[in-house]
Amino acid sequence: MSQEIGIEQLSVFVENKRGKLVGVTEVLGAAGVDLRALSIADTADYGVLRVIVDKPDAALSALTDAGYVVKKNRVLPVSVSDEPGALAKALRVLADAGADVEYLYAFVAHGENRAYVILRVDDNAAAAAVLGKSGIAVATDGELRLSR
Repeated sequence: MSQEIGIEQLSVFVENKRGKLVGVTEVLGAAGVDLRALSIADTADYGVLRVIVDKPDAALSALTDAGYVVKKNRVLPVSVSDEPGALAKALRVLADAGADVEYLYAFVAHGENRAYVILRVDDNAAAAAVLGKSGIAVATDGELRLSR
């Protein structure tokens, strides 16, 4: 069986009320889980907090035990140069290959001149392959400092 492409992301459904987001971060902190990247999208009633953490299984367990609704899925971490146009190049490669990007969020690693983009695509393996052929790297756990 081949290794799955991508990294684990947790999507946490959070009520859109004052103080609810802090509850999620407190649960993660108490469980010894370190946040690496996050994004939140909200509506009038709830938000979806998407997080990349160093210990996804511990985070999932802690959040579920605390009563949160959590979904775990795999996303594609892409490493691009930290310069103008680098993200556009990666997205063009995917668009030209017919890949469907549902959403993305980005962060810059300290001291590395790299930016990391978390992509939710329809097929991680196909997207990784087409990006690789264009010289655009899929990031490793070590680069994202997910492993300790």
